[in-house]
Amino acid sequence: METVGTILFLNLLFITCLSTPLMVQRAIENPRENIDRWYQNLPHAQQKLTMLHFYLHEVVFGPHRTLVTVANASNTSTSPPYFGLVNIFDNPLTKGPKPSSKLVGRAQGLYGFSSLEEVSLLTAMNFVFTSGKHSGSSLSVLGRNPIGQSVRELPIIAGTGVFRLAHGFALVKTYFLDTSGAIVEYNVTILHY
Repeated sequence: METVGTILFLNLLFITCLSTPLMVQRAIENPRENIDRWYQNLPHAQQKLTMLHFYLHEVVFGPHRTLVTVANASNTSTSPPYFGLVNIFDNPLTKGPKPSSKLVGRAQGLYGFSSLEEVSLLTAMNFVFTSGKHSGSSLSVLGRNPIGQSVRELPIIAGTGVFRLAHGFALVKTYFLDTSGAIVEYNVTILHY
């Protein structure tokens, strides 16, 4: 009897594993018809842990610039931590640290220098994935980024597509920095359904 129960459990687990990605894909393709079904099945869904690793490339100057300054305060130019400066960006995300590495997505958002005492950013951005199994999905980041620290932790507050209901964190480390731009390493850990 125990063997029959085990076989039934394994079959149910197998069917669940096969049907969950199809359920999410159908919801993405036709959200109006399938979103209710996705929510109805949510109580039965298993939470997943996903770990991602990629590099952000920010170009400050030149013909392939990836950010623009959209605002600054009257004292921004005289404030050592650039207080009040706000930039909007659309930075490539790559698999490796070289700009020629495989493109996995884009980081789109804004950051503002938000501290009077240290170089610290208020960062609001989306990681928009454009290739691989996460293509068409995104993660949202909102938090403080004290860029003077060697390793920073930023909160992941939401997601779309395969990352619906995501929450987690990103460990952030500056890989390269000079006056022309930066390459930043991201190790992202998220829980999602």
